[in-house]
Amino acid sequence: MTQKNKIIFSVILLFMIIFLGTLGYRFIEGWNLLESFYATIVTLTTVGYGDFYPHTQNGRIFTIILVVFGVGAMLYTIVLVAESFVEGQLKTFMGRDKLKKMIDKMNNHYIICGCGRIGYLIGKELKADNVDFVVIENDPEIMQKIEDAGFVYYQGDATQDNTLISAGIKRAKGIVCVLPTDAQNIYVILTAKELNPNLYILSRAEEEESEHRLVRAGADRVMSPYTQGGVRMAMAILRPAMLDFIEISTRRQSLELRMEEIEVCQKSQIIGKSLEESAIRNKYGLIIIAVKKKSAKMIFNPPANYMIEEGDNLIAMGEEDNIQNFTKVCVE
Repeated sequence: MTQKNKIIFSVILLFMIIFLGTLGYRFIEGWNLLESFYATIVTLTTVGYGDFYPHTQNGRIFTIILVVFGVGAMLYTIVLVAESFVEGQLKTFMGRDKLKKMIDKMNNHYIICGCGRIGYLIGKELKADNVDFVVIENDPEIMQKIEDAGFVYYQGDATQDNTLISAGIKRAKGIVCVLPTDAQNIYVILTAKELNPNLYILSRAEEEESEHRLVRAGADRVMSPYTQGGVRMAMAILRPAMLDFIEISTRRQSLELRMEEIEVCQKSQIIGKSLEESAIRNKYGLIIIAVKKKSAKMIFNPPANYMIEEGDNLIAMGEEDNIQNFTKVCVE
């Protein structure tokens, strides 16, 4: 039985004893309901003022039974409630201290502002990829869901400077703004850019006309879940085979095919080599379908003689194991 169920059971038992004690004194001693209730409470709390006490033999026997069972139930309930309160306070304090230490150790992490349906799904994807992130949320009803998911979080208002600073905004790599309104997202973007000008900012847009405002505020990319969902559903009707290919290549659990973005780091051994010389196709069984340059220029279907440069983001497609092996080459 859980602590919560124990408390509920003990409280119900205590109320039943008080109810039976009141009725017992009412019918045995002939006192009115208020006097009977008063005598029951005085007996259970062992106060014993002496102004009400049983005069009949049956009343005294009933009092003995009430004391034996009632006082024990009263003490048991008080102990359970006090224990739960102390443990809850201690757990909350220790939990917050632990989370603070975890956040303070993070560097180049992401911050998710808001953990509604979209924010929660983003958090699940980042966690599955072992990416460090902090969720900022202030809704008590959502906090339990965040704890159950095992997310690192900071409870507070994401529009406040101190909250963003506590979440490590100055050390963060990027921030995702998925608060309920576009106005809140704009405010967070402006504050985030002021605190960390190099921050990558992704924002959700609730209204179509808000997209350009979010970009002007400093968002690097703005996405509308409704627009994206509508386009995807239309594709399911018009180009179902293409949608199947996209879903297979982007689905995390896919064993057939996986599409991944791999950044070529500074000391990578493939820098200065062409795609053909790097043997990506022959050695790793991967297809490079696009390259995103540092300048954000996108090169689709790069030729075999394309020279790989530091900072290139290679969009590779292939089996999961091959992608993992090739990723090690890009970062070493």
